[in-house]
Amino acid sequence: MADYEAVQRGPLRLKGSGAGLGAGKRKKKKAKDKAQILEQIVSSKKQEEEKKRGLDKRTPAQVAYEKMQEKRQMERILKKASKTHKQRVEDFNRHLDTLTEHYDIPKVSWTK
Repeated sequence: MADYEAVQRGPLRLKGSGAGLGAGKRKKKKAKDKAQILEQIVSSKKQEEEKKRGLDKRTPAQVAYEKMQEKRQMERILKKASKTHKQRVEDFNRHLDTLTEHYDIPKVSWTK
């Protein structure tokens, strides 16, 4: 018991709990503050877009290339979205019917 004489006794105090100094004295944000914050966010986004336009160092060929890539990707997405799963399965089955029997699974048993 002599080992535990230096231990401090009392209730546990957790970090971040309301029992600390200055607890409960936080200011509540008002609606005006929220409106100002939203305005700042919108204005900062506009400024970023303007900077991007000014700092765009791509050549016209690069811009055209990226536009065509986006266009092709959208076409692929629309093509895949146009068919249902059932239609895809039916098309795949038709494709398998047209293949020769060479692609069939061979028999494994030697006795039959």
